[in-house]
Amino acid sequence: MNVLIIEDESLTAHRLTTLLGEYDPAIQVLAHLPSVAKSVNWFKSSPPIQPDLIFLDIFLEDDLGFSLIEQLNLTIPIIFTTAHDNHALQAFKANSIDYLLKPIEIDELTAALNKFKLVRQAPAESIPEEHVMDQLIKRWSPPAYRDRFMISVGPKLRSIQTDAIAYFFFENKATYLMPQGGSPISIDYSLDKLGQLLDPGQFFRVNRSFLVAISAIQSVHTYSGSKLKVELQPVARQEVFVSVERVTEFKDWLGR
Repeated sequence: MNVLIIEDESLTAHRLTTLLGEYDPAIQVLAHLPSVAKSVNWFKSSPPIQPDLIFLDIFLEDDLGFSLIEQLNLTIPIIFTTAHDNHALQAFKANSIDYLLKPIEIDELTAALNKFKLVRQAPAESIPEEHVMDQLIKRWSPPAYRDRFMISVGPKLRSIQTDAIAYFFFENKATYLMPQGGSPISIDYSLDKLGQLLDPGQFFRVNRSFLVAISAIQSVHTYSGSKLKVELQPVARQEVFVSVERVTEFKDWLGR
């Protein structure tokens, strides 16, 4: 079986590749592509081997994965991967075999691949839509936000629970995770991506450089008129101000 992975999180792509090898060592991963644009270019380059199955992240670095399907009119079977359930029904309608929530577990991946084999062997009309829909509906509500992150720390992987994170910040062209205790850790996510993965009731993007947990906010001060200054714990390397255009939304968020 030839598989194409379209995923902008390198750790997720690596984990998926490892799990595929555990399921069947004969599976060949043709490529790992992080964006819609690079995926379009890959298909237009007429690769010598076409994938039998695509693992497609819904939220890619430049667009939604559905955009790729529309641009190329793809008919190749797809297993969607995402941290959210918001697009489950749309995924079901888009030539989808299954819809896996991150972090992907081996038992769910196994079930999805077994379903793919069944679809390949049987006529489309013999696969009951109700079976797929029931699985999607079971996952539908509430949204599944990320409850932990696997972070590379040197040669090791470290699991950090979301409720142990004080804030994320962008500095010198890199994104960092600040745990409630400890030092900043460089991570392979953009703040935009993190905003999609985290519970908006617990995290707020105060400006272009900071995404903060409500538990990390020690105090908020009015500064220079309508500007708000946020004091965080652990203390941030730089002063943190709420962007003027986000002040009203920030106040509403604090008062929920």
